Amino acid sequence: MSAQILEVARAKALESGEGLNQNELLDVLQLGDDHLNDLLALAHQVRIRHCGVEISLEGIISLKTGGCPEDCHFCSQSGLFESPVRAVTLDIAELVEAAKQSEKMGASEFCIVAAVKGPTQSLLDQVAEAITAIHAEVDISISASLGILTREQAKQLRQMGVSRYNHNLETSRSFFPNVVTTHTWEERKNTLDYVRAEGMETCCGGIIGLGETFEQRAEFATQLAEVEPHEVPLNFLDPRPGTPFAHRSLVPQGEALRAVAAFRLAMPKAQLRFAGGTELALGDDGTEAGLLGGANAIIGGNYLTTLGRPIERDRDLVDKLTPGRNLGISPVLPGGTAIEQTIKAM
Repeated sequence: MSAQILEVARAKALESGEGLNQNELLDVLQLGDDHLNDLLALAHQVRIRHCGVEISLEGIISLKTGGCPEDCHFCSQSGLFESPVRAVTLDIAELVEAAKQSEKMGASEFCIVAAVKGPTQSLLDQVAEAITAIHAEVDISISASLGILTREQAKQLRQMGVSRYNHNLETSRSFFPNVVTTHTWEERKNTLDYVRAEGMETCCGGIIGLGETFEQRAEFATQLAEVEPHEVPLNFLDPRPGTPFAHRSLVPQGEALRAVAAFRLAMPKAQLRFAGGTELALGDDGTEAGLLGGANAIIGGNYLTTLGRPIERDRDLVDKLTPGRNLGISPVLPGGTAIEQTIKAM
């Protein structure tokens, strides 16, 4: 069975650019350690063939954190839990300055994010004002993450000039009620449908290690593929104090690497970006293995409410894996690093 699923994946994902189905992904997730290197090598070939050789390094900065009314059990930004994160906000002038700094670092995109269930009209008006102010001084693409949208709100954002919208499904439809009770998986999926209908790109991923089974992990990858996301942020649970998931275990390294490869084989053409918890589940050697095993992007430095690795180490890693040296990655900035920095107002 092990050799068979690798051959199936080679024919479908590598040769045809077709994502594996749910049962096939389950087989991938259950491969033994003796087949892990072969799996990672195949996932890397799929990434190179269908996404190219460039590795993207993204930095994020939280401009508003905490005070969210939702009960996502993994999230320390929820105002319903006794977590150490408390609401902090900054103004439009600071957004403009952050956009300028992002542009100076070679950014192509600036993302405005709010920790809310969904935007009020007042918030949308503020976003419109911010976009106007940013575009007056910075030549940069604008994306947003403002929670659950109606079709009309998606239309407004598109008319403001938002080109990409981030909204994670977080986990599979069947497991979602164990993670969030204040809104539904279907509400999240509807938002993504509205965004796509209005012509915006989607950035959609989730978190591995919330307590889901391998079957639900395969289900999640398949459901993500159906959304056809341009970018997939792949997080691994970093149990946060004060949240309902504070005492859950970290995802073991081998299991995490199999998940990386499986998500690549589910979505051969999407940008697969390492996000929160990567340094815990994978470690330094595993992060490098993951970038040689299907992932082609990484968030460097700290995350929205948790610490990552120093961004200089992440940049060194991307440089190391940047050919002209050994992988043939086309240099974008001096030093050969392709940097797409997104500054997020959370």
